[in-house]
Amino acid sequence: MLDERKRRILQAIVDDYVSTAEPVGSRTIARKYDLGVSPATIRNEMADLEVLGYLEQLHTSSGRIPSAKGYRFYVDALLSPTQMSEKEISLIRNWYQAKVRRLDEVFQTTAKILSRMTGNVSLVLAPQASPSSFKYLQFLPFDENKVLLVVVSDSGAVENKLLPLPRGTTLEEMQLIAEKLNNRLAGIPFRNFRGRMFQDVRDSILGEAREFEEALAILADTLSSRHQERVYLGGATQMLNQPEFKDMEKFKRLLNMLEEERLLYDILEAPSDDGVVVTIGRENKFSGIQDCSMVRATYCLGGEVVGTIAVLGPTRMDYAKIMATLEFMNHNLSEILKHYKL
Repeated sequence: MLDERKRRILQAIVDDYVSTAEPVGSRTIARKYDLGVSPATIRNEMADLEVLGYLEQLHTSSGRIPSAKGYRFYVDALLSPTQMSEKEISLIRNWYQAKVRRLDEVFQTTAKILSRMTGNVSLVLAPQASPSSFKYLQFLPFDENKVLLVVVSDSGAVENKLLPLPRGTTLEEMQLIAEKLNNRLAGIPFRNFRGRMFQDVRDSILGEAREFEEALAILADTLSSRHQERVYLGGATQMLNQPEFKDMEKFKRLLNMLEEERLLYDILEAPSDDGVVVTIGRENKFSGIQDCSMVRATYCLGGEVVGTIAVLGPTRMDYAKIMATLEFMNHNLSEILKHYKL
């Protein structure tokens, strides 16, 4: 554990670096923060913090910056809880009242507010509106090479998609496959049509008859897409204002990752923790964001978790402000959703 003086010096370094994005030296800390010790003493303590892994020095002639370990200790042990101001809360509530008329606008507006309040990328994993289940499917003739797939949900919603007719097969054989699928899948929520579950169904129905593989793969994509979870993004271009992303190649890599919707689902669905969760640097299991930090929280409706809100940015972020913002938005969003049918 760090003694009180090291803790105060580390806190001052993180606070200063977050606000200036400049490496921090001992003279800066002595001048700007009333720690009651000399620059020489601060310099020695900073050297110790570097040896312990809480600080890093980019160049021998520069000051120090916090390491991922330093940020972790800062968030866990040094951060003072903050609350949003009444002015900020009023602005947010007025924004919702002015912008929101439909359910999708709730999530769009939430993403915009989060990005503007924090200056970072915001992500909102929105739940499916009116969750529905599989009722039946059928294949209808289209032409000699294609059939029309019709998928019907228990709510009466219909989705159509053209499929290639597997070579050497007939429409009657496709109808037999449809009958088997209907018997196996009836009543299953569309949200469950993912990965292993559908692979098991395919293997049990097809056996060795692999001529239907392509048609079944398209069917699997169609069924899983009926689960209407969606990720709303805000503020991606704001990352260009962060010194850490002045390198265009680095920014492009992040932007490419943000376009991978399936990956974003996985990132946002990962935690089941209550409250606000902070992951820093390599604590993020996805390589594309291992030089970033993510702050996220789940939001609820009727006591059940229905989605996630998150802020993604450089490890040099204003954790206190972002955590307070997410805490408020989490509760506010849960209240707003009570007025909509999910």
